[in-house]
Amino acid sequence: MATPIGHLQDITYRAVEVLRGVDLIAAEDTRHSRGLLSHYTVATPLLSLHEHNEAEQSPRIIARLQAGAAVALICDAGTPLISDPGYRLVSAAHRARIRVSPIPGPSAVIAALSVAGLPTDRFVFEGFLPAREAARARRLEVLAREPRTMVFYESSHRVAACMRAMRDCFGGERRALIARELTKAFETLHGDSLEGLCDWLQRDANHRRGEFVVVVCGRPDERTLAVLQVVLAELPLRQAVDLAARITGEARNRVYRLALSMSAS
Repeated sequence: MATPIGHLQDITYRAVEVLRGVDLIAAEDTRHSRGLLSHYTVATPLLSLHEHNEAEQSPRIIARLQAGAAVALICDAGTPLISDPGYRLVSAAHRARIRVSPIPGPSAVIAALSVAGLPTDRFVFEGFLPAREAARARRLEVLAREPRTMVFYESSHRVAACMRAMRDCFGGERRALIARELTKAFETLHGDSLEGLCDWLQRDANHRRGEFVVVVCGRPDERTLAVLQVVLAELPLRQAVDLAARITGEARNRVYRLALSMSAS
């Protein structure tokens, strides 16, 4: 079940009703979740389920489910299993032929994509990059030719190093967006080239505080880029996009967003 990623009002009526109606709530951090549950006067018992105890707790929860109990699974923020615990429990429930139903709602991945202004017809979620510099560089090298828009999570103490590594690997001109503290009081959305984003992070320490989602444009097909560069120099944007899409066979909406990013750079 999805829960707010920041703003407490970002939860569905259905989710609140389910939280009140189940027999047990499996929560990533019971201390964190009590704030949300108290806000909506939910008194359902809580059980801790996080990455360090999921293997141990899952059989116990499955036993409760097999005995007829209804259990809701929540993480600290957003949708469970999206860089959060729950995979083992959900897999065990499927193996036991127990019905698993999603209660959709907030997801930082989708929230960031929806405001990035980058192509969203195809994207790949990479979660957190490796913390160690060498491993991070190896992973980015694998992604350097990825054509789909890429979405990453990053922490405050690594975001500057992460952006520098992306700039060095992908090139400073690649378009990207930093989404900081989504839905919270200090929400910040800043789109620029990777070079520009590195500079932006360095200019103010406040830019490096909070929780981050980084959305990076994929590597455009070289032929599409070349065609766009020619037609944009001769035609208005929409006509250039229509012609480039016909020539390359690329989806028009993707060519349009690429053209916009090229115009902004």
